[in-house]
Amino acid sequence: QVQFVESGGGLVQPEGSLKLSCAASGSIFSINLMAWYRQAPGKQRELVATIASGGSTDYVNSVKGRFAISRDNAKNTVYLQMNNLKPEDTAVYYCNAGGFIPLYSWGQGTQVTVSS
Repeated sequence: QVQFVESGGGLVQPEGSLKLSCAASGSIFSINLMAWYRQAPGKQRELVATIASGGSTDYVNSVKGRFAISRDNAKNTVYLQMNNLKPEDTAVYYCNAGGFIPLYSWGQGTQVTVSS
């Protein structure tokens, strides 16, 4: 069982930037797909971005060109660089292994609030 601790969230103005980090309790070297998800108030959790072990990435359409996912297997950490943030990006952000089917239990997440 791998556990995740997300950090880096906060309050930011529209068009601002944040970089989220996700520290895993175990090695992610052998995990093919790592992902970031988010859950806005009153909405279902959605898959935002994925990164494969080979480095290929994929994003939900609403964040393409603004968000960038990366991973550092040596540090067992996954990152999400978020630029040009919009109010609709406000949500609790989580990371996990897998894609549409997360493999492990959820961490506490990190709150991102985009507001002027």
